[in-house]
Amino acid sequence: MKHKNMIMADYSIIQKDFYRESGKWLSTIQIWKKCINPNLHFVYLFRMAQKYQKTPVLRTFWRIVLRHYQIKYGFQIYPETQIGEGFYLGHWGSLVINPQTIIGKNCNIAQGVTIGQQNRGKNEGSPVIGDEVWIGTNAVIVGSVTIGNNVLIVPNSYVNFDVPSNSVVIGNPAKIIPADNATTDYINRKV
Repeated sequence: MKHKNMIMADYSIIQKDFYRESGKWLSTIQIWKKCINPNLHFVYLFRMAQKYQKTPVLRTFWRIVLRHYQIKYGFQIYPETQIGEGFYLGHWGSLVINPQTIIGKNCNIAQGVTIGQQNRGKNEGSPVIGDEVWIGTNAVIVGSVTIGNNVLIVPNSYVNFDVPSNSVVIGNPAKIIPADNATTDYINRKV
């Protein structure tokens, strides 16, 4: 296992994101070919905008390009958003993630999801989401809440409270169901 981690460390974050989709380590040319898919294209542009955050001219260029595709594809994710490697957008269209949100590695997010801040009350702030979290269509996660590792959030769930690791979250109001295998067969090709 240690050898596998050493090998993976040599791959870029973009290669790790694209590995989640294809299960293959791709060259730069192969990644560009995959960018015909809007969800993969957006992930590529998002990572490029993050990569050049500290280079003024390239930062401006990539932010403008990213903004164009945010509008075109309906993904509202900003370069300031901390998202771990192995990020996977299952489908394109209508996705909002607050820039202060922190998301771990090997996370899947479906269309129609909102991950937002709460502006007042006990949960004022933005979510922190762990590793290997699967967030289903039209789910809403709001406020300064912590979502543990290995959590499956069922489509249409509304989450405004902390969720422990190894759980399934279902409903509105949401309920937590403990499950050691919560994301088994949902989070594939982990990096």
